[in-house]
Amino acid sequence: MIYLLMKGHQTTIVDIAKLLNISKSTVSRALTGHPSIKKETKEAVLELAQKLDYQRNMHALSLITRKSNTLGIIVPEFITGYFPKVIIGAQEAAAMAGYNLIISQSNESYATEVENTKVMLANQVDGVMISMTKETRNFDHFSVFGRKGIPVVFYNRICEELETPRVIVDDYDAAFRIVEHLIKTGKKRIAHLAGPSTLSMSSRRLNGYLAALKKYKIQVSDELIIPYDLDMDKVKIYVNHLLQLKKRPDALFAINDPTAIEAIQVIKKAGFKIPRDIAVAGFTNDSISALIEPSLTTISQPAEKIGATAVELLVDQINRPRNQWKPIIKVLKTELIIRDSTRPATTNNRS
Repeated sequence: MIYLLMKGHQTTIVDIAKLLNISKSTVSRALTGHPSIKKETKEAVLELAQKLDYQRNMHALSLITRKSNTLGIIVPEFITGYFPKVIIGAQEAAAMAGYNLIISQSNESYATEVENTKVMLANQVDGVMISMTKETRNFDHFSVFGRKGIPVVFYNRICEELETPRVIVDDYDAAFRIVEHLIKTGKKRIAHLAGPSTLSMSSRRLNGYLAALKKYKIQVSDELIIPYDLDMDKVKIYVNHLLQLKKRPDALFAINDPTAIEAIQVIKKAGFKIPRDIAVAGFTNDSISALIEPSLTTISQPAEKIGATAVELLVDQINRPRNQWKPIIKVLKTELIIRDSTRPATTNNRS
């Protein structure tokens, strides 16, 4: 057995078969749990395979089965805590379904996203989950998967132009509820730092904001709505602009938690009290949103469930003939988390 443990030697099925004096096919069936193999033989094969650090040749296996048992997931950024949670959910669901997961991060760059899709193709993934970058306006690189018979599921940031399964939350309803909450606390000039128009979720959240104002007969003020490209360096500029308006806002609803948290720092530095002078609400429920001062009112999204659901839809597509693929849309529920940044001021509120 010594020669098998020498540096540089990759243990194979042939090695295990020779050492146990059984056939290669018996070893192969034992490793895959075939019912025809005796319990004693299976245990001996698995014990030796573990001892010799045997790794299945997935490339050779994929040539036989035409499956890599690998899924891909592309995320646009790791700045927020949202996408790592999505990955956790996806990884757990993939493992339960017998798949490995390849992770690529686009860093909000269209060019990097295109390269990420090429990496997925090169690794012969059986399917891929995608959340687009804020720069993405051309979708040819996504269409390649369909042409090659590789199913795609979009999540969070979806591509409206392609008929594929999607996993989203009800952004419209969530935005409506958070703005309604602000109105019910007495706020009437509610600003909105909106996301880029390239992302459909930005439009859905903006429309929810507008619908809440309409329901409560609050006039929409264009000067209070500022779309921006999620560049955090610009938040200070936009928030200071809002604070310097002749009639400044008494509340701010931000497209996401990082934007809201940055806004809180700017507002406090300008000498205003939160929420007495201006209330602040975000969207996503990043872990830090409960720790900042004041704690941030936000919308909690089931990030891990989004990842797991995307895997379930993807595996379902993989197991169907291509002509039976269905563009199923899963809309998951959110939760309004009310914290100090929008609660009426009390003597204990230090912000």
